[in-house]
Amino acid sequence: MYVEAVDSGVRTGTVPLKGDVKGLSSPLPPYLAFKEVWRNKGRFLLVSMVIALITTLVLFIDGLAEGLGAGNIEYLQKLDAELVLFQEDVDLSASVSQISRSRLNEIKRVEGVEDAGLIGFSSASVLWGDDEEPLDISLIGVEADKPGEPIAYEGRGLRGKRGDEAIIGRNVALRTGLGVGDQLTMKSIQGTDEELYTLEIVGISDGQQYFIRPSVFVPYLTWEKVKPKGFVEDNDDTDLILNIGAVKLEDPEDLEVMAERLENQVTRIEAVDRQTAYEATPGYSAQQSTLNTIRIFTLLIGVLVIGGFFQIQTLQKVAQIGMLKAIGASTSTIALAFVLQIIYITLLGVGMGAAGTLALSLSFPVSVPIFFTPESVLVAVVSLMVIGPLGGLVSLLYLLRIEPLTALGLAA
Repeated sequence: MYVEAVDSGVRTGTVPLKGDVKGLSSPLPPYLAFKEVWRNKGRFLLVSMVIALITTLVLFIDGLAEGLGAGNIEYLQKLDAELVLFQEDVDLSASVSQISRSRLNEIKRVEGVEDAGLIGFSSASVLWGDDEEPLDISLIGVEADKPGEPIAYEGRGLRGKRGDEAIIGRNVALRTGLGVGDQLTMKSIQGTDEELYTLEIVGISDGQQYFIRPSVFVPYLTWEKVKPKGFVEDNDDTDLILNIGAVKLEDPEDLEVMAERLENQVTRIEAVDRQTAYEATPGYSAQQSTLNTIRIFTLLIGVLVIGGFFQIQTLQKVAQIGMLKAIGASTSTIALAFVLQIIYITLLGVGMGAAGTLALSLSFPVSVPIFFTPESVLVAVVSLMVIGPLGGLVSLLYLLRIEPLTALGLAA
């Protein structure tokens, strides 16, 4: 004996009565889930589009967190060194820290140090194009062939300590169109005068932003000459003051011991690992905490939206679910069909949102600080796929408690 089961106006097929249904329990849940979605395409597509918008929002927040974070710390994050040295008692603030060149040999003499270099931070503007606004950049002074100088993936590295040459970050090259061999015109304030300096671009590195600005790297004596100053002064090589030190170790795993050894043998310095150094960048931790909070609330909104939709769906299908149970469909079969339906809709929405977001990001100008990494996109997509079943959990619990006779109005 067979009975035609109808769910929300959808013909689900011929289902055997209780006792025979176990033979079809395996293919029946995906069949029930798919047929209802297919016969009510408009309703479920609307929910998928809402999930797609939530996906877009989550991915953009992730991209913004990565982009703003990279804009603050990218240079320190990619630093070719295991330890970073700061002046003591400056709360790891690179802009406040001051280390004299005369102490560099003292640092290099510490046992276990393979090489070391000092780094200076400042700011300037690059003039490019007749009608273009000057590009604000981080001007970074480094020592040629020492830790701190970025690798030039195009062109060559710096030579000497006072040459009129520069390595520009990829961001500067993309924004200005300048390349290896071009002349770079830089503007800075010297005392009360505005001075222009012309440098030759000898290399282009990968993205090396610092303090939300693209970077230009110059020899440290050139940096001392070009950087903005309240008054002009002449310093010799040994008296030159830079900001931080980058230390490469003979044994990169020996971080704690070497940090303690450097602090004991070199006066008034604080040695930390690279991660501690860039996480101490002003505003970085607060910025990331804010964006992570927004991301969590967005996921919670997604749970509520999906949960609310499927709760309404369940209430509308009480009689149909009761019919399925009355003719022999097991509770596990109906529950599995419900979960699969949520997965179908969530997968469709997340797929549309991810594809649309990544396509839209290709149209963004270089100046927009949004950056997608495979890891962050994967984490966001997995999180969004998890919130679907979570959102439908309340509805699923209600569905499991539905009694056939009560649902059909036949209870005493």
